[in-house]
Amino acid sequence: MDTKEDAPLPVVDASKGALLVLFLVTVIDMIGFGIVIPFLTYLVEDLTPVSQEASIGIWVGVLMTSYSAAQFLFSPFWGSLSDRIGRRPVLMVGLVGNTVFFTMFGLANTLLIALAARFLAGVFNGNLAVARAYIGDVSTPQQLATRMGLIGAAFGLGFTFGPFIGGELSDPASRWEVFTGTIFDANPYLLPCAVASLLSILSLLVAIRNLPESLPLERRTKSERTSWTGGMIQTMKNTSSMLRSGSVSVVIWVSMLFIFGFTIMHAVFILYTQMSPTDGGLAFSEADNGRVFAMIGITGILTQGFLIGPLSRRLGTRRLIPIAIAITGLGLVLIPYTEFEHRWLHILIVGTLISIGNGLFQPSSSSFLTRIAKSEGYELGVVMGAQESVGAFARIIGPLTGGFVWVYTDARDWPLDYHTAFHLCGVLMILAGMMSLRLPLLPEDESNQSSEPSFAEE
Repeated sequence: MDTKEDAPLPVVDASKGALLVLFLVTVIDMIGFGIVIPFLTYLVEDLTPVSQEASIGIWVGVLMTSYSAAQFLFSPFWGSLSDRIGRRPVLMVGLVGNTVFFTMFGLANTLLIALAARFLAGVFNGNLAVARAYIGDVSTPQQLATRMGLIGAAFGLGFTFGPFIGGELSDPASRWEVFTGTIFDANPYLLPCAVASLLSILSLLVAIRNLPESLPLERRTKSERTSWTGGMIQTMKNTSSMLRSGSVSVVIWVSMLFIFGFTIMHAVFILYTQMSPTDGGLAFSEADNGRVFAMIGITGILTQGFLIGPLSRRLGTRRLIPIAIAITGLGLVLIPYTEFEHRWLHILIVGTLISIGNGLFQPSSSSFLTRIAKSEGYELGVVMGAQESVGAFARIIGPLTGGFVWVYTDARDWPLDYHTAFHLCGVLMILAGMMSLRLPLLPEDESNQSSEPSFAEE
């Protein structure tokens, strides 16, 4: 046996500085995704000619989808490249790309330039997969769960602060005189994008100083076997196989339906809230939207930190999944029934329902999928890869579907009015909930025991 070839990882010790860089990289990736949510509708309105105002909803969906689509298409490429040249240079390139294309989006003066900037930002935001690979390189089995949890925490934190930054710093010239007559007056959405770029630059400087290479030369891929095309074909084959694989396929389908319904909301929520009260909307500003999504993110983090562990032990993960779906679906369906006079109270209630439901569903479904895959003898990497691929596909079609449905229904009379897109979210959640009832009860669920502590307990 070649002991050198089979030498265990880690190949390099991960310092606190290196882990900090990976944390920052993940946070910035999610800030890049979420930063546009509060102001995207307003940006599209500013850039859309009067003759094309009917297409605003479609453009909102396209711009939101383009980022996820680019990530889906190019993540295999970045992962493959990092196997050949090392993790560090790929992460550096990603941070540089973030800096350039975040700023480009803030300076966009046409919809096509905005679309190009958004897509290219997604292309260079394949860092999440590379960051996970880096942690795999430098972690022992005992360290792996905790360090992957760090990435999960960064994921939630980035999605919380991204919309908050995007909302609070949009259109600064209308709120602070110091920005009047400056480039930020002519480009009202440049400031949040510039802040995201600055954070990326700071992360790059920290990475240059504190991020060693995790993959030594002897462990790098020597050939082009894992090309982008080959990686995509293999991913599709694995995904297709898992979608036909008993209980594993049920979990994956449930996750896809859930994410599909959830991401439809991402597109139509900001279209709904910016409508005037006379049309049924809430007349929210960009800052208002950012605060709502920040609240949803914070509540989700607290849910995963303090609720998921006790509830899993009491109810079992299998029983918790349909409950989480039902809570989320109820919150989504109730959004457009908000009364203007009590809008903040209502949004607080439905936002709490959505964030708690999503905060319960995501770790529960991943945990259940892991256990069912192990019990049925599947390769865990293949199963998780299939789940991520299907989830990415749902995040692509969700905003697009929401945008198209909104355009063709928002100005119509009941029952096909501005409520329709949110009703569609509810229908998808009902389908996901019904399908989740087909999942088997595992022994630990039957005894209402869970060996998995919450993040706070860890």
